[in-house]
Amino acid sequence: MSLLAVTVLGHDRPGIVADTTAALARLGGNLEDSTMTLLRGHFAMLLLVQTAASVTDVERALQGLAADGALAVDVREVPDAGAPTTASTGAPYVLSVHGADRPGIVGGLTGVVAAAGGNVTDLSTRLTGDLYVLLAEVALPSGCDVVALEQRLRAAAEELGVDVWLRALDTDEL
Repeated sequence: MSLLAVTVLGHDRPGIVADTTAALARLGGNLEDSTMTLLRGHFAMLLLVQTAASVTDVERALQGLAADGALAVDVREVPDAGAPTTASTGAPYVLSVHGADRPGIVGGLTGVVAAAGGNVTDLSTRLTGDLYVLLAEVALPSGCDVVALEQRLRAAAEELGVDVWLRALDTDEL
């Protein structure tokens, strides 16, 4: 058995998820992790699949998805990363940001989190009119001074002209 990363990118249409996952199931593939989203009419999906099938077999099974050129499909083996690191298993928090759109918001605020030893485990952004919204799950290491981190985030947010909130994520919400 091997762990494969399958990415599917391109113009959205109904059935992409169904077609992809059905083909993987026919090969005996088990979805271990996945993320899928629409980005301004473009579909993006990343799947981690445990399977006995080879990369070539999976590519062959998925070639129909890319037949019309509207989708790009990539399959590659993912080396075993071992046990999750402290960076990805730290205390879960939610970082939310709202404000006027401008370059540097994501890099500026995630840089503050990284400087505190925090790791972004999930992130999404949306631009709605003039309002830019960022929502991220972050894992903070044990011993992180959350109050000091919040102060540094507020200072960075003020420079960027946005509002920021950091709150502990109740693990029952996951």
